[in-house]
Amino acid sequence: MPDRITDPAPVGYACIQAYLKTLDSSPGVYRMLDAQARVLYVGKARNLRARVSNYSRPGHSPRIERMIGETASMMFLTTRTETEALLLEQNLIKQLKPKYNVLLRDDKSFPNILVSKQHGFAQIKKHRGAKKEKGTYFGPFASAGAVNRTLNQLQKAFQLRNCSDSMFDSRTRPCLLYQIKRCSGPCVGLISEPDYAARVKDAERFLSGRSTRVQEELAEQMQLASDAMEFERAAGLRDRIKALTSVQTSQGINPRGVSEADVIALHMDSGQACVQVFFIRANQNWGNRDFYPRVGADVSAAEVMEAFLGQFYDNKEPPRQLILSDAIENADLMTEALTEKAGRKVEILVPQRGEKAELVSGALRNARESLGRRMSESATQAKLLRGLAEAFDLDAPPERIEVYDNSHIQGTNAVGAMIVAGPEGFMKNAYRKFNIRGNDLTPGDDFGMMKEVLNRRFARLLKEDPDREMALWPDLLLIDGGAGQVSAVQEIMTAHGVDDIAMVGVAKGVDRDHGKEEFYRTGQPVFALKRNDPVLYFVQRLRDEAHRFAIGTHRAKRAKAVGATPLDEIAGVGAARKRALLAHFGSAKAVSRANLADLKAVEGISAGLAQKVYDFFHDKG
Repeated sequence: MPDRITDPAPVGYACIQAYLKTLDSSPGVYRMLDAQARVLYVGKARNLRARVSNYSRPGHSPRIERMIGETASMMFLTTRTETEALLLEQNLIKQLKPKYNVLLRDDKSFPNILVSKQHGFAQIKKHRGAKKEKGTYFGPFASAGAVNRTLNQLQKAFQLRNCSDSMFDSRTRPCLLYQIKRCSGPCVGLISEPDYAARVKDAERFLSGRSTRVQEELAEQMQLASDAMEFERAAGLRDRIKALTSVQTSQGINPRGVSEADVIALHMDSGQACVQVFFIRANQNWGNRDFYPRVGADVSAAEVMEAFLGQFYDNKEPPRQLILSDAIENADLMTEALTEKAGRKVEILVPQRGEKAELVSGALRNARESLGRRMSESATQAKLLRGLAEAFDLDAPPERIEVYDNSHIQGTNAVGAMIVAGPEGFMKNAYRKFNIRGNDLTPGDDFGMMKEVLNRRFARLLKEDPDREMALWPDLLLIDGGAGQVSAVQEIMTAHGVDDIAMVGVAKGVDRDHGKEEFYRTGQPVFALKRNDPVLYFVQRLRDEAHRFAIGTHRAKRAKAVGATPLDEIAGVGAARKRALLAHFGSAKAVSRANLADLKAVEGISAGLAQKVYDFFHDKG
């Protein structure tokens, strides 16, 4: 009986047209998938049938034509409202990272300044993450550096403590910060609680935008102190005023007519984009950050801006105003979605004149300059990668370089580290660390550690991306070592059935000196590069970065091990309860010797948990 011949499933326009029969005019989200069911594109629609119908006819940009040509199936999800469709679309884009969507790749949270009120003497500190702690939050700031600079000046101006509550409660004499006039010494009673509370209030007023009034009051106090010939106090007040002025000077732009807004400017050039965000809070500039969303050459500014807003505010609270350089198509939907998220009115503005337009102009200039620098760096990186391919006889410039290193002290707290570099420089979101698990390894066995790391790395690659379709596979491995290390790595790769990835061993060479590195490749003689060769400097940078990352990972592991206590093993004792027990008893050893009544007396420790802690130590005998 002959085989039955079946028609292949339709692809492209034919595939999309087949779905039109089943769609209605509901709002919703659609996904376009390729023949391997990978998501190509996620989009929203006020009317699903009308939107999908647009894709069923020719006349699109080259990018969309390519996408349609790869589409083998579609998925649909209807929503109650257009706003829900917008929110779902941006959520799915961040989750699925489709090939043809504009994608915001940098999605870090931003730090705040927290005036913590969990203690009678408030603490001022940097905070990142969920706002669960009791106190007043000010932010977001663009970077940890911006927060640290502001905190530094605020400590000079208001002399508020930044130590932990446990450290505060255990002090018997003032610390160094008091000696250098960064703290008023509340831990040892050098300032009364009402006077300290007044300083806290002044700091909050300053961070809330009432900086001029705070400075005027300090100037009045300085004059009174001077008139009373209290010159030391007057000098202290003068220094506090100078510190506040320093904060304002470092902020640069301090708009009078904009109390709370994000100023967002977009510059596009040669298929690349930079979005510059300035954070204006309490009429003060709290820093700026640049972002580089993934875009195509034929994507409009309106599409990039809308995608950026949706993805950027997906996990952040929007301010009262968004001041944009470019209008977006669905401003009404975006306004409604962000208003719903914030629980108050959010405005989207595209100013044409006045102070707001000047703010946008400044942000736009920053975006243009940032993108210019990035494109220049990318050109230099591309040249280095071409040089690397030529030096190591590769078929093409590598798109992904992986560099491995180990770190340990006589075999203890051993870790492996992998750093990744490509056309855009170091790809830090792709870095990986490996806790060395091998119990049979001889302490300090670098060969054995490297084998374990590479075995785990390539076993996972073969499991997660066997067909090499997700850009996770390296084109080049750089190994710290000579012929022996390269041979060992070759054996590991062969065992995994991987024989087409170039690998190069980098050894220190004569006198183990920078600039005299020797390079090893399987089946080829050892060679070196000239001391002033840019490719040599590039390889040194890669190796130094791997070394830095490995050492940092090792130090963090060692510090964690040093700080570990038996309390970590008790179910129900988290970080807060652990701190409470250690603050009350002074050490884990003292906790282990405590009787049940003393354990129950600790604040935050219930009778049941006290019994569990007591049993844990006494069962161990």
